[in-house]
Amino acid sequence: MTHLWVRAEQRQNEDRVGVTPEGVKALIAAGLRVTVEESRARVIGIEGYRAAGAEIAPENSWPEAPGDAIIFGLKELPEDGTPLRHRHIMFGHAFKGQPAGQVLLKRFVAGGGALYDLEYLVGEDGRRVAAFGYWAGYAGAAVTLLAYAAQVQGGTCAPVSVWPGAAAMEAAVTDALDAAGAARPKALVIGALGRVGTGASDLCRKVGVEITGWDMAETAHGGPFPEVLEHEVFFNCILAHPGTPVFVPASATTDPRRLRAIGDIACDPDSDFSPVKVYDRVTDWQAPALRVHEEPPLDVMAIDNLPSLLPRESSEDFAAQLLPHLLTLPALNAGVWGRAAATYDRYLKEELA
Repeated sequence: MTHLWVRAEQRQNEDRVGVTPEGVKALIAAGLRVTVEESRARVIGIEGYRAAGAEIAPENSWPEAPGDAIIFGLKELPEDGTPLRHRHIMFGHAFKGQPAGQVLLKRFVAGGGALYDLEYLVGEDGRRVAAFGYWAGYAGAAVTLLAYAAQVQGGTCAPVSVWPGAAAMEAAVTDALDAAGAARPKALVIGALGRVGTGASDLCRKVGVEITGWDMAETAHGGPFPEVLEHEVFFNCILAHPGTPVFVPASATTDPRRLRAIGDIACDPDSDFSPVKVYDRVTDWQAPALRVHEEPPLDVMAIDNLPSLLPRESSEDFAAQLLPHLLTLPALNAGVWGRAAATYDRYLKEELA
């Protein structure tokens, strides 16, 4: 019997979960065994999972799970160097040359486990089957505009925390922009037709920010892209990969520009493929924006767990996308899981060669 073990998230400021109680009920009905760990942070309470028929385990007990269990989480594991003997479903951030990712892959090699990376869980057409992109874009646009509003008033973005819902987030951004006392900025969204770009664009429209939406057609010439510097706000919504053009070169800090705030929602500064070259580290909830130039000011928002700011909406949306594929876990060597395993094997050879 296929055994899915839903672990508690161990990263700070992470309340999301990849399956709902309704999803657990459907998995059990399909013949899977499901264990759900208790969690002090998860946005959906444990009682819903208990009522759905899941077995309940103590928080962070997954290292002692049966060897045949498939461990399912979202964000990174603690970086304690221990060998990983289980098969894990999560966002590994390990296939683009990231230093921490190479350490993670070595832990799998040492323990004999395997990584089914949610970022590379794709259908036959090569498109991801489940993503948090929309809510990443939505929240990323919100925090970037909060940073812009704070900058207009001579400050930097205040710490952020979980919003109870999208309407409350919109209201907070509207209030901040109104309080800034300036005209709404104009924003350029690259990747506007994708999930992330759609979320960013929707938030902008709801708070009265005019957007220019670009996608593959507008970026096909490979750059340079002086239009980026002609907007007050820029949102990068394109996942970095080999061949991605540079949208914001390192020289942008001192080039003539109207640009004042960058939302690097794709957020991959450690990758050689990053299209935003004016910063080198992620930001966080306590310090959402990094000031990369003082006069004129330029701030970069690069939080790497943006959907966690709206944990209920993002969890329910992602879980609904992923559930049909979790139901196919008994056929782990086929379909999306088989492709994910092949991707892991390929990158394992390339990254650790």
